[in-house]
Amino acid sequence: MTSADSMKGAHVRMELLSSPIYTSGARDFVQAVTRRLGFAELDCNQIALAVDEALCNIMRHGYENKPDQPIWLAVWPVEEGGTSSGIQIVIEDLARQIEPAMIKGRELHDVKPGGLGVHVIKEVMDKVTYEKRPEGGMRLTMVKHLKPAPGSDATGRCEGGKGCHA
Repeated sequence: MTSADSMKGAHVRMELLSSPIYTSGARDFVQAVTRRLGFAELDCNQIALAVDEALCNIMRHGYENKPDQPIWLAVWPVEEGGTSSGIQIVIEDLARQIEPAMIKGRELHDVKPGGLGVHVIKEVMDKVTYEKRPEGGMRLTMVKHLKPAPGSDATGRCEGGKGCHA
C-alpha cells in the first residue's frame, strides 16, 4: 500500500520535506482545519502541538536530521451520522522503521529537556497508532473527538440553548 492508498478519502493531503522550517506551516494548517471543524481553541492548539511533536520526532529520530526526506500529512473529519465528530490525522514517512512497541517517551520522573513528544501525542489525542509501512517507513494515525460544547448533551445537541454557540 502506498502513502496515496492509505490516505484515500483524506480531505487534504500534503507532502513536506523533513526540514524544521516546514513544521510551523503544518501546525498552522492543522490549527485552521480543527477550528473549522469546531474544536475549542485549546484543543486546536494541543492537536497542532501533537502534530508538531510527531514531525519533529520523524525528522530527528527517523531521518536523523536529514532535511530533504519526504513526510506526508493527511487530514479528514471523523463523521458520525453525517456530522463531524472529530478529526483523523495520518503522518507517513520513509524513515528508518522501528517496532511500534518500542515507540515510548522517556520516563517522566527523569527530569531533563526533551523526550516528551510521545507523551504529549498520547495525552492530547484520543487514539494513537504507530505502524510499519510495508513499502518502508512508518505511519502514525491520530484521532481526536470533538468534546460537546458546554450546555449540550452527550451528542453535542444544545439543551435549551444554554452555553451553546450558533
